[in-house]
Amino acid sequence: MSKQIIQTDKVPAPIGPYSQAVIANGFLFASGQIAFDPATGELVMDSIQSETKQVMENIKAILEEAKIGFENIVKTSIFLSDMQLFAQVNEVYGSYFTSNFPARETVAVKTLPRNVNVEISITAVIAL
Repeated sequence: MSKQIIQTDKVPAPIGPYSQAVIANGFLFASGQIAFDPATGELVMDSIQSETKQVMENIKAILEEAKIGFENIVKTSIFLSDMQLFAQVNEVYGSYFTSNFPARETVAVKTLPRNVNVEISITAVIAL
């Protein structure tokens, strides 16, 4: 198996020993993204909507670096600090997809990195 590391400066560098994304066997596996603004290196925590939008923009940058788009995503995992945030996160998340929605799970967890409210990871296919 060969693998290709995806790295872009349009997304903040990983805060641990992992890659932003890896392509292997025709799939892209992106690490969980939180709301770091790559321009400032700061977290976007003004509201759950702005936080989720930044997460989705970070995912978009990784997809663009791999030369694919949201239509290539086959699975997402959403981690929330509180399930009460689900509707607001879902509204922003849904605005990035038009049809043929990916499979998804959403879970509430006790704590997320840097005490953020939302983290999202994705799996995508390289060619449709």
